[in-house]
Amino acid sequence: MSDNLPRGLPIDPTNMAKAYDPATFEKPIYQWWEASGFFKPEIAGPTAKPFVISIPPPNVTGELHNGHALFVTLEDLMIRYQRMRGRAALWVPGTDHAGIATQLQVERLLINQGTSREEVGREEFLRRTWEWKEKYGGHIVHQLRRLGASCDWDRERFTLDDGLSRAVREAFVRLYEKGLIYRGEYLVNWSPGLQTAVSDLEVEYTEEEGKLYYFKYPIAGTDDFIAVATTRPETILGDTAVAVHPDDERYRHLIGKTCLVPILNRTIPIIHDTYVDMEFGTGALKITPGHDPNDFMIGQRHGLQIIIVLNKDATMSQHAGPYAGMDRFECRQKLWADMEADGLTLKVKPHTMQVPRSQRGGEVIEPMVSTQWFVKMESLAAAGLNAVRNGDIKIIPERFAKIYYHWLENIRDWCISRQLWWGHRIPVWYCQDCNEMIVARKDPATCPRCGSSNLEQDPDVLDTWFSSGLWPFSTLGWPDDTPDLQRYYPTDVMETAYDILFFWVARMIMLGLEFTGQPPFHTVYLHGLVRDEQGRKMSKTTGNVIDPLEVMEAYGTDALRFTLLTGSTPGIDMNLSLERVAGNRNFSNKIWNATRFVVNNLGTAFDASGAATWNLSGLTLPDRWILSRLNQLIRNATRLMDDYNYGEAGRQLYDFFWSEFADWYIEMAKIRLQGTDVRAQSTVRRVLVHVLDRTLRMLHPYIPFVTEAAWQHLPHEYESLMIAPWPHPTQEVDEEAEAQMTLLMEVVRTIRNIRSEYNVEPGRRIIAHIVGDAHYDMLANHQEILVNLARLDADKFSLATSIDEKPKQAVGQVISGGIEIYLPLAGMIDLAAEKERLEKELAQLEKFVAASRGKLNNENFVNKAPADVVQKERDRLADLELQADKIKKQMLNFG
Repeated sequence: MSDNLPRGLPIDPTNMAKAYDPATFEKPIYQWWEASGFFKPEIAGPTAKPFVISIPPPNVTGELHNGHALFVTLEDLMIRYQRMRGRAALWVPGTDHAGIATQLQVERLLINQGTSREEVGREEFLRRTWEWKEKYGGHIVHQLRRLGASCDWDRERFTLDDGLSRAVREAFVRLYEKGLIYRGEYLVNWSPGLQTAVSDLEVEYTEEEGKLYYFKYPIAGTDDFIAVATTRPETILGDTAVAVHPDDERYRHLIGKTCLVPILNRTIPIIHDTYVDMEFGTGALKITPGHDPNDFMIGQRHGLQIIIVLNKDATMSQHAGPYAGMDRFECRQKLWADMEADGLTLKVKPHTMQVPRSQRGGEVIEPMVSTQWFVKMESLAAAGLNAVRNGDIKIIPERFAKIYYHWLENIRDWCISRQLWWGHRIPVWYCQDCNEMIVARKDPATCPRCGSSNLEQDPDVLDTWFSSGLWPFSTLGWPDDTPDLQRYYPTDVMETAYDILFFWVARMIMLGLEFTGQPPFHTVYLHGLVRDEQGRKMSKTTGNVIDPLEVMEAYGTDALRFTLLTGSTPGIDMNLSLERVAGNRNFSNKIWNATRFVVNNLGTAFDASGAATWNLSGLTLPDRWILSRLNQLIRNATRLMDDYNYGEAGRQLYDFFWSEFADWYIEMAKIRLQGTDVRAQSTVRRVLVHVLDRTLRMLHPYIPFVTEAAWQHLPHEYESLMIAPWPHPTQEVDEEAEAQMTLLMEVVRTIRNIRSEYNVEPGRRIIAHIVGDAHYDMLANHQEILVNLARLDADKFSLATSIDEKPKQAVGQVISGGIEIYLPLAGMIDLAAEKERLEKELAQLEKFVAASRGKLNNENFVNKAPADVVQKERDRLADLELQADKIKKQMLNFG
């Protein structure tokens, strides 16, 4: 080991701590990595092929939750893996300004200070919001670092920084100049509490028990009526037609007639439209174009008037007549009562419905016609569809491609304006003297038409998803042709949650193709949601939230990372168990202890130089076996990583390290290290170092902290594990070694199982007779391993090719390859005491068996008890009989 410590290394490689304490190592190791420039792509050299991920920017208001922990851990694994494969790995970090979320935070702050957004005005509000962002906005970034995120922090971006703001303006103006952005009236999701339009993503539909109200629409000039049903009676006041299906015989004679809006007595037409479902309700549909998306489309087709009966604060408008000024739900009750008094109601039925609620605050969202800015999506969607269909972009898991196709094939124009103050203000100005509308990249000083300086900018801001849609290329300098854009665009993988495939990923694809002519990435990797151990969604109300920061404090970052990575499958929700996190903390300890054993046994004369050309000609069977298993693991892990099957790769790495390297090879290595053969010791030391080094490299993307801390104590030629090359297989599978070791381990396992069955003290050496048959020579050559690992009495151990008579009063078992194992009971236990114990245990079991059989033979019990209770009793009987049979077999060994 070198005496020259890397500059700033927080570990002394010459003095390995007895135990691994995450709190001691994690922060200083991370600081060293960052200060050393290991996170930067330039460390791979100017000719290295780039591998780029743009981080899904968390809200600047955010606090770390398990969704963040999963995506950061997955992306960090991808970046660390590709960095070790020699790629110029760039992970671009950043945060999103989160229009609504941030504005709400600052508005609450103002209310607590006794003022409001309206009172302080737009300019002062924005000043305070920036102030708030500078104070609190860095929390989430510090928490991402806590997870070990190896981002290039020198390239960190914010969606409202100057460069990205310029990119947003450029994109808006280009789309406008192409005729793809327009201003018009359209139905949007309106949030009365937030006083803004919100995107589909910000609307959550909850299944709730509501009511279906049946009422009469009087036919004008007659005593007749047409029966109609609605879930929202208050919108009756905004109806401008009643529609029926043209094939519905019940109503065909009414098409073309008029009817009267209840209470208001406004005349509206009865029209026909194939959209109407003849089976739902009465088969007649009230049409409210101003407050229902489907009615809006019908209204467009038939040229119907749009009447807005709701104000933006969800009170009734002047068009609601006597109900003007009422709250929408108060109006519902009063209108229905008035209709009942006038004999216009028929019945009210319970009805399960999907209620649109605001993601923030939970209020009921109102569909409302409003003047907004929109992007025409047809041509953009066509390009986005083609990119996935022709294979330019691959979606993992593949089944989500169908959902992506469905959404883009049925896309509506995108409402991009929001009635907020925090965000990218729409770059449109209106001349107050000549009404000219100016769309510009830079703030205009005068009107280009009349020369007036009396200009007012559009008060709205852009949907947050508009700026986020430019993220993969705007963060690299677009619209300028920067060196970063030239080298690192297109990016490689977009890793994100499946629930924003449509709202963010699809828009990145469409805008990337539109502005750069290239797909922004070649692969979309979708992870699922993190749920609690029972599969429930985590919520403060349920009280089942697992705080990742608390988990990292208690168990270490590596334990949480490994649990998330090995427990997740693309596109499928995962259940997070603290028991598994604790188990993976034990894995970190196992790695540390195994490394400590290797380091402590290297000896002062160990020479690490020329490791690549070490002479390993003196390899034993265990050496050949572990090297064959290692090479097979390298092949499997590399293939699985390249196929994005990170969970399975991690599980195989875990099994190899714990179950093969630590539990078997190290235990076998101890025998040679304690011997006197210097050459054998030299060989086993080199194999230990080689296998441990390669395994730590493959585990590093999963658990970077403990692997770095442990690896620094091994002989190494690279400054850090994170820049050491990913291992390559150096040999084919050694089938002979693997087959022979499998037999050798099976002999040891069989003896250990028998010892356990007969409660033999762990330290007691026992007698064993083994008949090796065709495997005699292999077993004879490794007799020392059998004696040590199975805890056998070396002086009384016998090995033969065959046997004439089986030993009496001995436990015998035949295993693979015809190998026979006999363990004399006298050498393991007190025969008389054990026989007496077994007889008592058998008598007790036979009592339980008789009682259970009696219960099951009782027809009264079988016929009247619940089915699960009866089945439970049958299962209990089967288990009791199995235990009794096992004891009877054991007693046969007593003669």
